[in-house]
Parts: sequence; structure tokens; C-alpha cells
Amino acid sequence: MTLKKYIMIRLITLIVLIITSCSSEKSSNGGENSGTTIEDIIPSNLNLTIDIVGQNNDNLNGDGSGVISCLASATDAINYEFRFGNGEVIESTSGNVEFIYTTPGVNNYTVYVYAYSETDNYIVEFEAISIFVNEDDSSAELIWSEEFDQSGVVNNNNWTHEIGNGEWGWGNGESQYYTNRLENSKVEDGVLKITAKTEAYQGYNYTSARLISRDKFEFQYGRVDIRAKLPEGQGTWPALWMLGANHTSVGWPACGEIDIMEHWGHNPTVVAGSIHTPYSHGDTWTTGHLNVSDFSEFHIYSINWTSDKIQFFIDDNLYYTYNPSPKNIQNWPFDAPQFFILNIAMGGSWFDIDPNFVESSMEVDYIRVYDN
Repeated sequence: MTLKKYIMIRLITLIVLIITSCSSEKSSNGGENSGTTIEDIIPSNLNLTIDIVGQNNDNLNGDGSGVISCLASATDAINYEFRFGNGEVIESTSGNVEFIYTTPGVNNYTVYVYAYSETDNYIVEFEAISIFVNEDDSSAELIWSEEFDQSGVVNNNNWTHEIGNGEWGWGNGESQYYTNRLENSKVEDGVLKITAKTEAYQGYNYTSARLISRDKFEFQYGRVDIRAKLPEGQGTWPALWMLGANHTSVGWPACGEIDIMEHWGHNPTVVAGSIHTPYSHGDTWTTGHLNVSDFSEFHIYSINWTSDKIQFFIDDNLYYTYNPSPKNIQNWPFDAPQFFILNIAMGGSWFDIDPNFVESSMEVDYIRVYDN
């Protein structure tokens, strides 16, 4: 090998070494070919809170809307993935999401949340829930309705007036005398108007009306919607309710009573839905209440009565469910037909009437019964 050729080889080798050294230095300083490994960031302190909309002591599974609100938070998390136990997944950077279940009935789900860091590491938290979803009744068959579309006297094919003050004020010490006069009940402008009045009549100081559908319309199980607005005045006691059709043979409370809507003028913003059975000795132990500040405006009062439960709604908001377990004749006399009662009572053995009361009306727009 000539000296010249040797020197050339050594020079080329030196140049390659210099280039390699510079490239390594650049990489070690975080250049585009850096081989430095970024340290994993692991999220921590993951918390998950789930609120079921409408959940309360009477409705542990919610109001039937199927809506839940989820809130997740974790240290070093930049993204959250919620899995709702039914195949649905939602991602959120805030950790705050709302989800709607749609499968009817009471169903159990486990909700998982995955909290991810910027290095794509994650931790998991979960919570089991039971949630109630109202059945879609859009296809339910209308089996009976009263639309009150014929002005004047009420439809005698559907209703009978009960007259008088009953036995011991209809069992409650009530102060009114029920009549079948137009002054106390009539259909006008497409609504039934039941009017309680202060007047001397048949030895009593108040009159009103009480309509029943016994022997004319009775039914077992179904969805009931009644659109009505309520009277005002301390001492008024309006009710939209039902009794067992076997009332005359077995008596009360053995026949069972379902109070779709009950209201008291001395506590005007509270509306109740109640059940009376032999188990409760007829007392109102089994009841739900809802605040309705505009009670003198129209609202829809509903029940959904099946073979195992009775649910109470106002404007489709579930506020009480009666579902005793195990069922027996004492706590569930509701596997037999019932009939409607519409009335305004005055006073009673446990509250007073405003001495300045003159008159007030309950208006009923319609009653509709659907199969379920």
C-alpha cells in the first residue's frame, strides 16, 4: 500500500468518526433522533360520582327518565372514557357527562370510567347502579276516555252522582252536602267543573258534587291520565281517586283505594298520591307527595297500575311507587277492578274551613285509560 493511499484511508476513517460523534451528541441533546425515553405518567386519586335523576327515598331507581349524571376526577388525567354497561361509550376531557338509558323497566348496569394521562397510561374506577326507565306507552291502546266535550249535565252513561252527606260525613266528618245540581257540577267549555260553595242547603252550610263511575266503567290494570286544575281555599279537599268495585260486598279498606290525586287547601302547594289497604288499617302510611306551586293551573295526574306495582306521576314525573313484597290480600287488594270517584269535599274532622270561603272549582279536562 502506498503512503498516499494509507493517508487517504486514515483521513476518511477520521471524518466518519467525527460525523458519528456529532450525530450522537445531537441525539443526546434531545434532537429529532433523540433516543431518550419519556417517563410514564400514571394517573391517581380517581373518583367517580353518579347521580340518578329523580332518585329519592320513594324512588331509589330514579324518576323513569333513565338519565344519569357522571362526574370523574383524577390527578394527572387529561381524558376520561365512560363505559355504561350496555355497549355505549362517551369520552370527555372534563370528566362530566350525562347519559340516558332507554331499556324499559328496572335494569342493573356497571358504569366504568377510565382516566388517561398524557402518556396514555390509565386507571379505572366503577360503580354498579340500578335504574328505572318508563315503558314507552306511545303504542298503548286507549281503552276508555271521558273528554267532557258535551256541555251541560255530565254524561249519565259514564257517571252517577252520589247525593247527601254520607255516613258521618263520608267517614271523615266532612261538612258538605253533595248534589246533582248544575250549580255544583256541569260540563262547560270542554271541561267538567265541580264547584264547592258556601250556602245553606239541606241543613248543611256547604254544597259540592261527587261523581262515580261504578257499574258504568270499571277496569283492572292500566295507565290513567287525568288533566285537571285544582280549587283554592282553606277547607277544600279535592280528589281524583278509585275504589274497588267490590266495595259494597267487602267494605273499605278491604276493597283497596288508589288516590291518584289528593289535595288540601290548607297546604296548597303539596299534592299527594296514596294507597289505602287493610295492612295500613286504611290510614295513609303508603303515600307520596310532590310540591306543585301552580296547582290552580292544569297538570296531568297519572298512575301506572300493573299486577305488581302502582306508580304515581305528575306531568310524567314519577314521584311515588307502591310495590309491597311479598304481596298478600292485606297489602295488595289490587288484582280486581276499580271505579273512578271525582269530588271536592269541604272540611273534615282534622282541618278547618276558611270562614270567608265563598266558592271554588276543580276543572277536569279529560280522563284517559290505556292498557299496559
